[in-house]
Amino acid sequence: MLDLTKLARQMQGLSQHLTQEAASCRQRLELAQQYLCKACDCQEELVQRQEKWRDRILFASATPLEPLNTRIDIPSPPKVHTVVATDGSQIAPNHHEIAYCYLLNIGRVALYYGQNRHPLLDSLPEVFYRPEDLYISRQWGIRTEEWMSFRRTVSEVMVLAELACSVAKNSNSKDERAPSSRIPILAMVDGSLIYWFLEQLPLEARDRILPSILDAWRQMRNAQIPFLGYMSAARNVEGINFLRLLACPHCAPDCLSFCPNQTDSLPCKVFEPLRDSTLWATQLQPGQRGPLWRTNARILDMYEGEQVYFCYVHVGAEIARIEVPAWVAENVSLFLEVLGLMLAQVQKGYGYPVAIAEAHNQAVVRGGDKARFFAFLEREMIKAGLRNVGISYKEARKRGSIA
Repeated sequence: MLDLTKLARQMQGLSQHLTQEAASCRQRLELAQQYLCKACDCQEELVQRQEKWRDRILFASATPLEPLNTRIDIPSPPKVHTVVATDGSQIAPNHHEIAYCYLLNIGRVALYYGQNRHPLLDSLPEVFYRPEDLYISRQWGIRTEEWMSFRRTVSEVMVLAELACSVAKNSNSKDERAPSSRIPILAMVDGSLIYWFLEQLPLEARDRILPSILDAWRQMRNAQIPFLGYMSAARNVEGINFLRLLACPHCAPDCLSFCPNQTDSLPCKVFEPLRDSTLWATQLQPGQRGPLWRTNARILDMYEGEQVYFCYVHVGAEIARIEVPAWVAENVSLFLEVLGLMLAQVQKGYGYPVAIAEAHNQAVVRGGDKARFFAFLEREMIKAGLRNVGISYKEARKRGSIA
């Protein structure tokens, strides 16, 4: 039980700290705006320096593919279109429950606009209980709970590709009002398309995760279904790090020679901990996108040629980071259409894409659902003739506290 009286004594110190941080953030933001203006005048030179010294730079910076002062108004989407999305949730394995297993639940949503069709709102649950599902990750030093989250990521992308291709086939097979037209479809996921956790995985473990994801990406590309990753409250600093090339006091951004073993006190770290979204909030108007960037994350070297581009969009309530595969970004008209469909989703969802929000609502496993899941499992175990079925004494005591 939380003692609010004792907690209140710490609030004053916290508020003072946040006030000081806000003042420091304003100073860093003003400095970043100045560097952004300077970078606009020498952008090509900075890109060349970045490319020349990329193997000697210790920080990850993205490459702008358009002028840094790019501001593009996002058009309204067509009235007839379809949006699909997936999101996942889980019941984590627990040794104190009646059985050591875990469940993944993938929410699916397909919203049909201007087509007089009912939306698809459901979820696909899957239970993992075999030893190869529960313990295979132990050989790589990965906890079962972590492996479960990796498997969930794979399932979300695979289900998205299957759903999007199925919807596209059914929607575009014959449209009675416009038989020759193709109904635009957008597939969306919550979060980044850059799976940073893969960097820490051994090669054998990575090979059980990444190929399935890339195969799902190829399915959508072959079907010409654009997809994107929507990041709310993004913490990325790849754009800010590009400005560090200008802030470098040395003749070349050769971190390994000039600043070895100084990752925490580099002289170019004049903006930290400023985020990209904070800077672009001062540059964009609602309904605008900034320049297109190519991420240089090293993990993309394992993506078998699949490249990820991103941009920042003022969606009204916040600055969102939108990530798309290269083939979507390189098609200018398709990219604008995708952003229009995305922005309409945010407006319909009052600040967050309604399709992703509904996919989350379909996927989330609440306390009552968890209790029913284990009750159903207990009944099946008793039917199978198992004895002494029940939770541990520790779990029972926690659920029945007398305090």
